[in-house]
Amino acid sequence: MRSFAHLLDSLSTSQSRTAKLRLMSDYFRATPDPDRGWALAALSDGLDVSVPIRRVLSGLMADKIDPVLYKLSRDYVGDTAETAALLWPDQQTNAPPPALCVIVDRIKAAQGTAALSREIGSLLDVMTVRERWAFLKLISGAPRVGVSARLTKTALAEMSGKAVSEIEEVWHSLTQPYVSLFAWLEGRGPRPDPAGKPVFRPMMLANPIEDRDWAELSADEIAAEWKWDGIRVQAVMQGSDVRLYSRTGDDISSSFPDLTGALGHLDAVADGELLVVRDGSVQPFNDLQQRLNRKTVTSKMMRDFPVHLRLYDLLFETSADLRNLPFRDRRERLESWHSKSKPPRTDLSALIAFRDLTHLKDIWSGTRDGAIEGLMLKRWSSPYLAGRPKGHWYKWKRAALTVDCVLMYAQRGSGKRSSFYSDYTFGAWKTGDDGTRSLVPVGKAYSGFTDVELKQLDTFIRANTTESFGPVRAVAQKLVFEVAFDAVQNSNRHKSGVAMRFPRIHRIRWDKPAVEADTLEAIIALI
Repeated sequence: MRSFAHLLDSLSTSQSRTAKLRLMSDYFRATPDPDRGWALAALSDGLDVSVPIRRVLSGLMADKIDPVLYKLSRDYVGDTAETAALLWPDQQTNAPPPALCVIVDRIKAAQGTAALSREIGSLLDVMTVRERWAFLKLISGAPRVGVSARLTKTALAEMSGKAVSEIEEVWHSLTQPYVSLFAWLEGRGPRPDPAGKPVFRPMMLANPIEDRDWAELSADEIAAEWKWDGIRVQAVMQGSDVRLYSRTGDDISSSFPDLTGALGHLDAVADGELLVVRDGSVQPFNDLQQRLNRKTVTSKMMRDFPVHLRLYDLLFETSADLRNLPFRDRRERLESWHSKSKPPRTDLSALIAFRDLTHLKDIWSGTRDGAIEGLMLKRWSSPYLAGRPKGHWYKWKRAALTVDCVLMYAQRGSGKRSSFYSDYTFGAWKTGDDGTRSLVPVGKAYSGFTDVELKQLDTFIRANTTESFGPVRAVAQKLVFEVAFDAVQNSNRHKSGVAMRFPRIHRIRWDKPAVEADTLEAIIALI
C-alpha cells in the first residue's frame, strides 16, 4: 500500500508526461502481482468494486467532526478523499498498512453499507495521511492524478517494449488484476488471446491540416467527407455480442442499447460517428449529450433522442482484417457490406465530389451555414493505422466563433485547482420588455487561460465578490471575456435558451467595458 500511495502522490505532483510514464513503468516493474494489477485497474478502467464513497465517508466523518465543518472543508479543499484523509484522526500504531491485494479483498468481501463503513474505517485507522488519501482514491473509482487510461497503457508499453496498439487490442479480453497481461509483457506467458471476444482495435485519428500540408496534396489523391458533430465510435459486431467503444477504448455500449440491439447478428468491425438523427436530420450535439454516460436509459430517452451510426470505415469483415488495405478498397468493401447487410440505424458517410482544391475550399467555407463541423480529408492510399500518423488523414475544422461576455460567477476548481477560482460562468446582455438590460448566463468555461492568468483572475474574483454560495462566488459584473466556441444551439435546459459547444476563454478583455459586451440576440443569431 505504501508504494501505491507514493506512486499516486508523485503522479499528482508531476506535470511532465515523461515523468508520469517513468513513475508508472518503474512501479509496474518493481511491484509484484497482484498488487500492481489492482493499481493498474485503479489508474485505467477503475477498480471492479462499487463503493458509495461520499455517503460512506459522510457517515464515518459525522463521528469525527461536525458535519457542517466537514462540508465546508470539502467545499474549500475541492476533493472528498483529500478532505477525509486530512481530517481523519491519526492512530498510534507501528504496524504497516495491509498490502493492496488484502485491502481489495477486504473491500470486496464487505456486504452492505454498514459492513463496508466498518471496513473502511478500520483501514483508515492504520494508515498515514498519504496512505488514507491513496486508499480512498483507490476505492472511489477516479484517482484524478493527471493520468488517462491510454497513458497508463503507454507506460506498460515502455516497461515491456510492446506496442501500445498491441496492448489495446487485448485489453478488453482481460480481467482484473491482469496477471496474464503482466506475464505476457514480461515474457513469462503467451499473449492473451482476444479471439472470439468483441475487443477494441486502436483507432486511426486525423491531424489538423496546416498551411504547409496543402503543398503535398492533390485533388485526385484525396477523398473528402463531412466532419459531423457527434462522437467517434467503433462498433464491434460478433453475432449477438455487440460493443460500442469510444475512440479511447472505453466501452459505452450500455448507454446505447437501442443501437447495439439493432446491430446484432452481424460479423464486422466498423468505424463511424454516433449522432442523434430525427426525421432524417442530424440533431445538435446537445441532443446526443442527453444519452452520453447514462447508466440507465429509459424508453422515453431512446424515443426522444434516437441514436444513429454514420459509418466511415470497415476494419474487419467476418474474420478478414482489412486494415492494411488502402482506404479506396476499404471504402468499396464498406459500401458492399452495408448494401448487403443493411444494418438498421446506420448509413454511410457521404463522399463529397469536388473538381479541385479551390472548389474544395469553397465547399469548406459553406460548412457553417450547413451546421457541419468542417471537412475530413483522407488519402485514398492510406492504410488504417493506429494512432495519429502524419500525412494520411486531415481534419479541416471551420473557424471558431467568438463573442464578448461578462464574468458573472466563479467556482473553485478541483484537484490542483482547488485553491483557485478557475470555473467561470459568463453572460450576455438581454433587454427586457421595459427596456432595461440585464445579464443572463450563456455558458461556462474552465480552460483557455495560462497559469499566470489564472492567478490574476483568482485575485480579481476575491477582490470583487458580491455574494458567496458555498464554493461559488457572484462577481461584480465588470470583467469581459472573449469566448471562443465551435457552435451554439437552442436549449430548453438553460435559462438563456442557448447552449455553446466547447466554450473556452480566448482572451481576457481587461480593457473593455462590460456595457460593450455582446447581447443574447447576437448569440442567438449565430445558431
